[in-house]
Amino acid sequence: MTGRLARLSPLLLLAWLQGALADTCPPWVLWQNFQKHLISEDGRVIDYHSPALHSTSEGQAYALFMALVNNDRERFDQLLRWTENNLAQGDLHARLPAWQWGRKEDKSWGVLDANSASDADLWLAYSLAEAGRLWSRPHLTTLAKSLTKRILAEESARLPGLGRMLLPGPRGFAMQDGRWRLNPSYLPLQLLRYMEQLLPEMGWQEILDNTLTLLQAHRLGLISDWILYDKQHRFLADTTHGNRGSYDAIRVYLWAGMLHPEEPARATVLNLLAPMARLIEELGAPPRSIDTKTGRADAPGPPGFSAALLPLLQSLHHPRLMAQLQSQARSVLQHPDHYYDQVLALFALGWVEGRYRFDRHGYLLPRWTSPCTTASHS
Repeated sequence: MTGRLARLSPLLLLAWLQGALADTCPPWVLWQNFQKHLISEDGRVIDYHSPALHSTSEGQAYALFMALVNNDRERFDQLLRWTENNLAQGDLHARLPAWQWGRKEDKSWGVLDANSASDADLWLAYSLAEAGRLWSRPHLTTLAKSLTKRILAEESARLPGLGRMLLPGPRGFAMQDGRWRLNPSYLPLQLLRYMEQLLPEMGWQEILDNTLTLLQAHRLGLISDWILYDKQHRFLADTTHGNRGSYDAIRVYLWAGMLHPEEPARATVLNLLAPMARLIEELGAPPRSIDTKTGRADAPGPPGFSAALLPLLQSLHHPRLMAQLQSQARSVLQHPDHYYDQVLALFALGWVEGRYRFDRHGYLLPRWTSPCTTASHS
């Protein structure tokens, strides 16, 4: 074999090595199941447990990220095409995508809510920019920069006593009584760090710093789904959702656990969120809902919650709790059509298995750019 390889041209040898490495990479079963059960033939991510069988910009953006992690250009293009045509009226350069599309009351199909969602827009812009870089497709980078500028222009605001902050969307979050409604899970520090690299000195560093201030306002280290900021420079319990931390907030722990060891804010954030690990040890699983002011928790959450906490537990060096939650997380495979559980598991287990990482500046490090180092499956 050695003699045969020596006679190959450098290009053929490189192709052979790439093929050999690909053969050693285990298939991503969880992503295969997600595509089979939750993505239509034309690239629409469907939540089958919603009355309108709806799709969201969030689901499309998450799936685009996963297609990039799996080096699946055909699926990526399909998802992007559906998103642009159906959520952005055919032009993502001209407008942010509508956040919800589905079956209307008159049984027709179309946009249900034209308001955009900044978390989805961040993940969309990020995935486009990184696809442009990793796949050498500059038109995707150009589109990403256009979207990123529009996010700043339409979905951010300067809050008194705080500074520039990303709102959850362009409409409905600046309240008439001098308050603003914010969502901590919409603000992954990796993506904010990356946006500062993509478009320097346009306000992303300020948003990142203010996100840390927002997180630190949670005195017990337990994060609320929604929180208010008012003109008196105070963070307050949300008037609609109270101090509840549940289906939104679970993502804060997920994003934090995946921070690069050299991220400047990592130690601060991990120390802040460490009480969740102690709560899991006490309850045996992440709670479905928690009062972030009192620490009172209710029943255990779904398996996706257990998956979502794995990166944080790994970063906090809790191997015993990790093993306990990994056992719980495996049951996501029994419910392949549960959209949110599957999304949380894709992010968390993909990271734990080493299928991707974020570097200190937020750039994506997918495993397909380097030799596979593990044979584990999800």
